[in-house]
Amino acid sequence: MTPTLPEATREWARIGVLSFGGPAAQIALMHRIVVQERRWLTERQFLDALSFCMLLPGPEAMQLATYAGWRLHGVVGGLIAGLLFVLPGALVVLGLATLYIVYGDVPLAEAIFLGIKAAVLVIVIEALLRVAGRALLKPLHWWIAGAAFLSIFFLALPYPLVIAGAALVGALAGGPPDSDPAPPLSVTPARTARTVGIWLTIWLAPLAVLDLALPGSILGEIGRFFSVLATVTFGGAYAVLAFMAQDAVAGRGWLTAGEMMDGLGLAETTPGPLILVTEFVGFLAAARATDSLAMGVAGAFVTLWVTFAPCFLWIFAGAPYIDWIGTRPRLRAALSGITAAVVGVILNLSLWFALHVVFTGVTRETAGPLTLWTPDLATFDWRVVVIAATAALLLLRLHRGIALTLAICAASGVLLSAV
Repeated sequence: MTPTLPEATREWARIGVLSFGGPAAQIALMHRIVVQERRWLTERQFLDALSFCMLLPGPEAMQLATYAGWRLHGVVGGLIAGLLFVLPGALVVLGLATLYIVYGDVPLAEAIFLGIKAAVLVIVIEALLRVAGRALLKPLHWWIAGAAFLSIFFLALPYPLVIAGAALVGALAGGPPDSDPAPPLSVTPARTARTVGIWLTIWLAPLAVLDLALPGSILGEIGRFFSVLATVTFGGAYAVLAFMAQDAVAGRGWLTAGEMMDGLGLAETTPGPLILVTEFVGFLAAARATDSLAMGVAGAFVTLWVTFAPCFLWIFAGAPYIDWIGTRPRLRAALSGITAAVVGVILNLSLWFALHVVFTGVTRETAGPLTLWTPDLATFDWRVVVIAATAALLLLRLHRGIALTLAICAASGVLLSAV
């Protein structure tokens, strides 16, 4: 039974407020409400949509909510579902980012975030294990993952180039070209082109206006950076972190590696997609460049706009093609190559973060085409190792929740800092 729009809106708001715990927990929550309790989608419809969303750049849980809303009430329903999934967490992250930039250098706050950093390191490793188990299904996938890691960690190749190479290798190794006739489509190319044009305008026109009104502003730089990020970050929030670590931290110097992990820790404790960590980065970048909290809020808004407007583009343009994609082996092979590369990307992220958290002094050295990260052994922080071991016990062995783990690790940071 199809609900009325007000009925569906109430449920999307409920999902948005309760969507803690990362994409796996959020998808499970949606499945329980949308499939089991309300029966708005069948099991098959839900799983087909989930598979499609996992092949897209960006947050799959938010895109799944958008698809479900679209399936029930068209574009309006998709907008309501997607926005209500994001807005509660976005407001909380904005408030926490403001407190962070005002009070982040207080000793107590530093001690709390020491514990959060150590816990987030284990959370990223857990994500690596989870994604690897799902993505590395063939020997070729292992080779692609290894090549992606070496390309980013030691050669510092651009993330989009690594993803494009993985897609090409996956497609070429995917067997002979598709020979079976494709099933008929429920949408015309002209209609798809019109949808793409509308959402490209919604996405990019505000950036053009911003550049005209404030030429050379940090806001324009933020908009361009996160627009590129929105198109290439397959694999969810942890792949986003890898891209930002390569560019926003090491390249642009908007924030430090430790602050990046603080942002992820904040995003882990709030409802909504983990990709809201980008809002934290945009806020800090704009606030520090201008020494203005108001500009930090503007930077957060620009970041949210260019991060989530593309998600609506992917869903509204691509949803009618879900059945067709499932029949194209070569295309699915290319996307499997991308998924395998994401494993190498997250491994790079795990090792890079570990170096910068366990050692307070890490230098970047180059030797020809190679990039080497060398820790200063004298800056080893034993507290991080102790707290990370505690987080690993709670998450990987005892299977405790992320919120509880972060709370215990934050308290441990305070206690060990006092020592």
